[in-house]
Amino acid sequence: MNINPFDILKNAQKMQEQMGNIQEKMASIIETGAAGGGLVEIDLNGKMELIAVRIAPQAVEGAQTGFADTEFLQDLILSAFNDGMNKVKERIGSEFGAMAGLNLPGFPGMQ
Repeated sequence: MNINPFDILKNAQKMQEQMGNIQEKMASIIETGAAGGGLVEIDLNGKMELIAVRIAPQAVEGAQTGFADTEFLQDLILSAFNDGMNKVKERIGSEFGAMAGLNLPGFPGMQ
């Protein structure tokens, strides 16, 4: 078996470049999670960073008038976040799952 160390270095550099491209693409993925029929919406990117939170005035007004308590609003936020995370994971799995040798537990299509 004849292994050329320069080929190994060349392949490693190519893989590093590809990983940089993937990270850029992941940052550009944005998904919205929602709960309570749209009372709470949360935007997440492919790097699992929270980008925006939107709470409908009705949700806040309801909490102030006793229609909904603080725990209800917290549950809506948590549900919207989890919904967004699931959407991001699904999108990453569908866009990057076909890559050979990539094994990211918890991401559909990538195991």
